Amino acid sequence: MSQNREMKLAAYLVGTGIHVASWRHPSAKPNTSIDIETLQHLAQTAEKGKFDLAFIADSLAINHESHPQILNRFDPIVLITALSAVTRKIGVGATASTTYSEPYILARQFASVDHISGGRAAWNVVTTADATGETALNFSRDKHWEHDHRYERAEEFIDVVQGLWDSWEDDAFTYNKQTGQFFNPDKLHELNFKGKYFSVKGPLNIARSKQGQPVIIQAGASLPGQRLAARTAEVVFVHWDNIKEAKHHYKKLKSQLKDFGRNEDELHILHGISPIIGETEEAAIQKYNDLQNLIDPYEALKFVSGYMGNVDFSKYSLDTPAREIEFPHVNSIQSNFNEMKKIIEKEDLKVGDLYTRFFGAARRDGFIGTPVQIADELEKWFTEKAADGFMIQFPLLPNDLEDFVRLVIPILQERKLFRLDYEGNTLREHLNLKKPKNVFIQKTGASKSYSKI
Repeated sequence: MSQNREMKLAAYLVGTGIHVASWRHPSAKPNTSIDIETLQHLAQTAEKGKFDLAFIADSLAINHESHPQILNRFDPIVLITALSAVTRKIGVGATASTTYSEPYILARQFASVDHISGGRAAWNVVTTADATGETALNFSRDKHWEHDHRYERAEEFIDVVQGLWDSWEDDAFTYNKQTGQFFNPDKLHELNFKGKYFSVKGPLNIARSKQGQPVIIQAGASLPGQRLAARTAEVVFVHWDNIKEAKHHYKKLKSQLKDFGRNEDELHILHGISPIIGETEEAAIQKYNDLQNLIDPYEALKFVSGYMGNVDFSKYSLDTPAREIEFPHVNSIQSNFNEMKKIIEKEDLKVGDLYTRFFGAARRDGFIGTPVQIADELEKWFTEKAADGFMIQFPLLPNDLEDFVRLVIPILQERKLFRLDYEGNTLREHLNLKKPKNVFIQKTGASKSYSKI
């Protein structure tokens, strides 16, 4: 099985679920976002299903309009450390910003988690979406940097972090009690990075991990985001509106890898879905309707607003044609906003339709149904190369994750689309990614200068 293309699965863990009204469901535990035992149970459930990764998103500012499940939650890097302590195989990925962080601190944090987890850590690189429009005010800044500026800084940020991760060669620590040599000084390297945004001497005060470096995840779909992903990412999280569009962008991104001397199998593209599974199709539809009935329309529109320039939807009636809305300049997730605007201009949507159309469980992509129907759809997207796998944003947790593991995973395994068991121990082994070579080791021997840029 390891010789064949294999579906990759990541579990997006956010409190009671991605659905904006999930916390109101009778089975939901509203404080799940700060209940470590419940969150650890979710990670263990995903591991039972042989998922590649348990994934934690983040934001650095909240307001009254934020999604309920992000108002009160743990820091992602702290959380994945706790998740790694109660799991043995599944990867643990956390979001961290290049716009509001320092490379040295972030490199040390993720390297630490990678050691603690035995080589299972991943860093989701973001430049910060700034859904509230106020993130900068939490970091002693007047305004959020513009989109392209953030991505230019992110490129340099990643290079610094990866250079720091290579401060020590794999066998640098000798621990020789007889000679008194704790480490081989020839295998310790200073970064001495000087760029437009950063000046970092190094070295990092933690060794390379079992998998060499944490896996790099990204979600940017704008042109700068695609370039950054093609150069540095190993997993990309996307969410296109339909399979035709997803196939187009899959091919487009994969084709850019050669520009950076990379092969297509060095980058996995995971499409975001929110499946709802029922023993019958009618049961699945009923589960969907039960969630939809919990929505307060204007509360849901507050969540939409964060992705569309913080429009005040309260001044519009729910039956106002969406194309009549005046949207301001957006300095957030540009690709998401552009996609939404295109759909609004093409379809006859009302203001009251926007949450369900853009963020509602299962959207319009055929992921509401029986286990066989869900598996059929997953197989279609995978075999037609619309995706290498899926970032699954479960509408209602833990219910939908448990249903997926119990009902869908066995079908994928029977069809030989997904692993029967983990074949390795590190996240890179799960994803069939090679351990990165240390950038300081050249063909002619060790080098003490950083030459990646």
